[in-house]
Amino acid sequence: MLIWFVTAYLVLSVAIGLYVATRVHSVKDFAVAGRCLPLPVVMATVFATWFGAEAVFGVSATFVKEGLRGVVADPFGSSLCLVIAGFFYGTKLYRLNVLTLGDYFRMRYNRTVEILTTLCIVTSYLGWVSAQIKALGLVFNVVTAGAISQSAGMVIGAAIVLTYTTFGGMLAVAVLDFVQMGVVMGGMLFIAYLVSGMTGGVEAVVTHAAVAGKLDFFPEADAAQWLAFLGAWITMMLGSIPQQDVFQRITSAKSAKVAIYGSLLGGLIYFLFTFVPMFIAYSATLIDPELFNGLMQNDAQLVLPTLVLQHTPVFAQAIFFGAVLSAIMSCSSATLLAPSVAFSENIVRGFFPGISDHLFLRLMRLTIVCFTCIVLGFALMTNASIFKMVESAYKITLAGAFVPLFFGAYWSRANTQGALASIIGGVFSWLLAEWLAPESPIIPPQLIGLAVSLTAMLIGSLLPQRIGRPQSYGSTR
Repeated sequence: MLIWFVTAYLVLSVAIGLYVATRVHSVKDFAVAGRCLPLPVVMATVFATWFGAEAVFGVSATFVKEGLRGVVADPFGSSLCLVIAGFFYGTKLYRLNVLTLGDYFRMRYNRTVEILTTLCIVTSYLGWVSAQIKALGLVFNVVTAGAISQSAGMVIGAAIVLTYTTFGGMLAVAVLDFVQMGVVMGGMLFIAYLVSGMTGGVEAVVTHAAVAGKLDFFPEADAAQWLAFLGAWITMMLGSIPQQDVFQRITSAKSAKVAIYGSLLGGLIYFLFTFVPMFIAYSATLIDPELFNGLMQNDAQLVLPTLVLQHTPVFAQAIFFGAVLSAIMSCSSATLLAPSVAFSENIVRGFFPGISDHLFLRLMRLTIVCFTCIVLGFALMTNASIFKMVESAYKITLAGAFVPLFFGAYWSRANTQGALASIIGGVFSWLLAEWLAPESPIIPPQLIGLAVSLTAMLIGSLLPQRIGRPQSYGSTR
């Protein structure tokens, strides 16, 4: 019954995506849903930005092991990212009517800055999308009781998401996000209700977690611990702002006001709702301590699905895995689309300046297929946890893209020379720090990259300018 329910749900999702694809007629429809989304849909798609594999499996497993202190990056940093990005994109970039962040970098600086920042953004998605693919493989493996291996599950999951994303683009992503948000919230709350009945209620679980020190948020009075804590928080909060999927979801709104409010509400709901899978996973340690403490030692990501499979009825299992698939598919579809659109628009288009809108739409779809093959290969080869893959994804954008983005919007003296110095200095110093001391007990490598990026922007912009002036700020392709 469980397998048939999951299969039916997947078929329905693909069918909805393909139906929505019949309304995609241009690159603008494909990349930003024609900028026509109402507030409820924008709120749902912003919520789905983060509520994927890492929120369901990664964050919950990390909380059980390390407590609130271990999840400072997500949901604390990620939800603040959505709030900041909503104000920034709604007030500064929405009126420019551009398809990608790379377009903004070209208009504010020049073509070289556009290419460099786009490469940083696209590269950051490798670990992020691979984490979603890895989670799909985990779900298929668990649901079929091992009949489908995790590797085969990754291939199947990637193929399903690729199908409706390639045809429907952002419009299909947004519509499915809206549908799947209801499934996610209803399913997770139902499982939490069942689990609370097994543990003596919510208060019993919270009290147990508090006594175990899992609710301690701030680190001890130690400089190294505080720097690591702030490094994780800042990496997710600021490093994920210059991201194409966040930009696309927010600027697909039908107005700047809808973009801002949709992002604020989506970020708030995300922050509050992420505690539901944390609650469910921690409850497992009270329900069957011996079994779940063993899982914590081997693979903490299996705690949540194992609890559902062994301690809930089949109906509840179907609801849970439907919700999990909804969350992962919502997240993975947009994160497949975003880097593909950015790469096509800001790098490939430059080699075909006279290409028609129809042919360019085909090119974008082909790029999605190629990028999916790359991230699938990476997911199959890596052994990193889902949470670590997501947490590490935004180090390069923090070091190489955040400073040029924000200084370009808020500092009139920021120029192309400063932006290039910021990108090159930030990325190079981060890579050097990762190579020399990847687990630095003093300063996290990405914070070194951010500091160098900031310094280079200031110095480069204030020195006499030796690089050509940017294109007109209001120019568009």
